[in-house]
Amino acid sequence: MSLVTLLPFIVLIGAMFLMTRSAKKKQQQAASMRNDMQPGSGVRTIGGMYATVKEVNEDTVLLDAGPGIDLLFAKNSIGAVLTDDEYNRIVHGIEHDLKSDSDVVPDDASSLTDTETDESADEAAAASDEKSVDLGKKDTAEEPADDAPAKADAETEAVEAKSDDEPKKTDGDSDAK
Repeated sequence: MSLVTLLPFIVLIGAMFLMTRSAKKKQQQAASMRNDMQPGSGVRTIGGMYATVKEVNEDTVLLDAGPGIDLLFAKNSIGAVLTDDEYNRIVHGIEHDLKSDSDVVPDDASSLTDTETDESADEAAAASDEKSVDLGKKDTAEEPADDAPAKADAETEAVEAKSDDEPKKTDGDSDAK
């Protein structure tokens, strides 16, 4: 057999080896994460429930899901062990300031631009009122007056031509029975 014939098989075996190696590494990381769990740490189950670890046994974990609610889970049903900051942010909505307040992005972009004096702001507001832009769709009745008679005549002619071609329709009140 030549090397060209064996090359696809070699590539296939190599790809399988790499895939099983990465999967095995992920399983080992998950197992070590579950073994490092301690009472008091926040966890997320594979079902998406957030709780606090109350007790860790060999194969099971007792979780505190709320006041008076203790749940017993298998150890392998723990999806992630969360840091205290992350758990408090998700469950209690408590944000932990990692940086100073000066680094926070403001909600309003006005603080990012140069500040204007009150007089120049008033002038800018007055100028914007004078140059108001209508972004709405114009109705056909609001068209300019100089073009209106020509369009009205064209519409009337079109209606008359249409009415000559078609028979007249009645409301159903006819004398024929």
